[in-house]
Amino acid sequence: MHFDKYNFFTYIDNLNQENIIKFNKKVNFILRNYEKKFINKELINFVNFCKKNRRKIYLANDVKKAKALDFDGVYIPSFNKLPIKYDLGIKRKFSIIGSAHCIEEVLIKKNQNIDMIFISPLFENAKKKAPLGIVKFNLICKDFNNKFIALGGINRQNKAMLKLLNINGYAAITYYKIYN
Repeated sequence: MHFDKYNFFTYIDNLNQENIIKFNKKVNFILRNYEKKFINKELINFVNFCKKNRRKIYLANDVKKAKALDFDGVYIPSFNKLPIKYDLGIKRKFSIIGSAHCIEEVLIKKNQNIDMIFISPLFENAKKKAPLGIVKFNLICKDFNNKFIALGGINRQNKAMLKLLNINGYAAITYYKIYN
């Protein structure tokens, strides 16, 4: 199966430009580090580097900063359940992506006007959270018109099973670090 048609996302927690260059150009990055506060100048330099190298970059959980610093979009994590006003001053190609772990969280993301929803965990993973599996994943997604991204436990052995899902892409935290 060819995975070129899918969007692929991975999470990063630092601004290391050397690591970004190692990834395939089709990989989208989500800058997610809730413990470190980056200064705006660092973020601007990193966003400019990503754009110069044709890499899409999303900022986690800060819509205002993502818009102001010219990120490609914002990532709204599952724990953020607040209504968010995105329509104020959003540029044309600004994407809003977010994650959910159950049908209730998918409904919250739908109300937040999320463009693409990451559903996890699809397969068993190191966090030992009970995986959804193919059937439950498809049941969660079937009644929504949103674009869905599979996340959680994806590896070389089970990657081919993604063709059983109605998804627009997949995401991984450790997969790409191991197999890149």
